[in-house]
This record gives sequence, C-alpha cells and structure tokens, in this order.
Amino acid sequence: MNHEPPADRNTALHPTRLIAYGVAHEPPADRNTALHPTRLIAYGVALAALALALAPISIPTGLAKVSPTQHFINVISGALIGPWWGLAVALVTSLLRNALGLGTPLAFPGSVFGVVLAGLAFRYSRNIYLTALGEVIGTGLIGATVGALMVAPYLMGKTLALGALIIPFLLSSLSGAVLGVIGLRVLQQLGYLQR
Repeated sequence: MNHEPPADRNTALHPTRLIAYGVAHEPPADRNTALHPTRLIAYGVALAALALALAPISIPTGLAKVSPTQHFINVISGALIGPWWGLAVALVTSLLRNALGLGTPLAFPGSVFGVVLAGLAFRYSRNIYLTALGEVIGTGLIGATVGALMVAPYLMGKTLALGALIIPFLLSSLSGAVLGVIGLRVLQQLGYLQR
C-alpha cells in the first residue's frame, strides 16, 4: 500500500488519515506473514513517543499515577505490532516515565501484562473487544496484583492492600481500553487491521 497522502487536499488533512499515516500499516496478506523488522521498530518508536507525550495525562491515586493513555497505547500496540514488540514499547515507556518523574515503579506492572495479553488476544482472535479485554485483565488484575505484592513492598518500600491498586488499575485500564477500541475501529475502517 502506498503511504503517500492522497492528492485531494481535503482528504489528506482529515484527522483520521493523518493518524493512520503516522502509526498504522498495511495488514499482512495472511495471519502468518511478519512485518519487516524496520517497520516494527518504526511503529514501536512512534507508539512509545506518543505514549510518553500523553504521559502527563494521569490521575494521581496515592502511590500510583494511573494513566489511561498508556492503556490506550497498549491496546493499539498489541494489535498493530504484536505482544512482544508491544511489550518493548511498554517497557521503554515505563522506564522513560519513571526517569522523567511522570510515573512510579508501578508503571511497569501497570503496563507490561496488559499489552502482552492484548497482543495475544488480537493475534489469535482478531477481535478488538477481546484485545481490550486482554488489556483490562492484564493490567487491572494481574498488574495490580504484582504491583501490590511485589513492586510496592520491594521497590518502593510501601505495603499496599491489594484492593488499593486493583480499583484504580481497573478503572484506568478500562478507560484506556475504551479509547483503544475507538482507535482500533478507526484503523479497521481505514483498512489497516485485518478483521
């Protein structure tokens, strides 16, 4: 597929087209066809940069800063570049968020499990709603549990009740997953995702 903007100026400036030219790709001919590694790296860098740019949009909840935009990027990453490249995006974003003071160590369990489950759900089902559900389960349940039982006590020196993280992580991942579904629907309608 040609990634040049259309000749028609009005079509070229349509916001959904601009987003699609920035991070989307032509879907492979079949499910087993891999994207070129250079393209995967480019998408990963673009998605990590977008996640970092959106990182200031967070809600402080005690020890955690819940970030629905990270979960939005996780859903998009899982579908566009798969679970393992999506994991790399989540790790890089979490590391940079912590380095810049935009996150806490809870950003790691709050992103890595969700993107892997979202990516695996999309890989095997091609269903955007199951992809979003993978993000919510991975972050809201698994990530919160790991954060409360391992990250908070050992890396942050704080003891947290499991419920203290599950509720904010579930709310954050659910709102981000809804945004991710909207983004994936747009990409699907533009023909960038296989149904």
